[in-house]
Amino acid sequence: GIKVKYHHHEVGGPGQMEIEVELADMPAMADNTMIIKYIIKNMAAQEGKTATFLPKPIYQEAGSGMHVHMLLMKDGKPLFYDEDGYSGLSRTAHYFMGGLLKHIASLCAFTNPSTNSFKRLVPGYEAPVTIGYATSNRSAVIRIPAYAKSPETKRFELRNPDATCNPYYAYAAILMAGLDGILNKIDPHENGWGPYDFNLFKLSDEDKAHIQGLPKSLGEALDALEADHGYLTAGGVFPEELIRNWIKLKRAEEEEISKIPTSVEFQKYYTL
Repeated sequence: GIKVKYHHHEVGGPGQMEIEVELADMPAMADNTMIIKYIIKNMAAQEGKTATFLPKPIYQEAGSGMHVHMLLMKDGKPLFYDEDGYSGLSRTAHYFMGGLLKHIASLCAFTNPSTNSFKRLVPGYEAPVTIGYATSNRSAVIRIPAYAKSPETKRFELRNPDATCNPYYAYAAILMAGLDGILNKIDPHENGWGPYDFNLFKLSDEDKAHIQGLPKSLGEALDALEADHGYLTAGGVFPEELIRNWIKLKRAEEEEISKIPTSVEFQKYYTL
């Protein structure tokens, strides 16, 4: 099951709105993601307004994320709960997180596939920038919600995705990364990915040097996908050709956008 939260803002306070799409199986969840965007855009149009799901529409304002919550079930039983595990999470859950964290750079090519995506993934706005997991820490890319305590609700959320993604690709890629973690027993703690139960934004430079960060641009995410996609093509889930075409399409997009003069360039350089 996957549950999606759209955060219109990523900091508490006025203007924050969370739109939650309840848990469902993955294909239904992707459908629901498309449907909710359609409904919101049409509601806005009805009021003579527009709605955008751009991750970072306004400079120096909090962005808009699409947090993905995951639960794995087997024969109707939750696999992620263990009352003795860190934050109540089972070994299976930890391996799933390990897979996500191992492949997070290449996952960004599907979960954050726009040039605007990386304007949101910057420090200081509650958006995640750090490859790691934590219980209460919003700067880590995986957060374990402290309020989900029962075996049926025990889960974690992936906080980097945004709504420029194709949810069918993004959710499938997330699941494949997690399953790769389970198959290969990728332990997130042993790999130095946490738990980061302290504010990462306030670390010393020396400590920061040991912590891995998310890609800084769409190009970096595409490079990562090119180098690391065996977990996606496993079992024929993602055809190699799809990945090749996606990289080609997105590289062309980034190149096109990089060639366009922007208003901020006029502000900075017009009078030189």
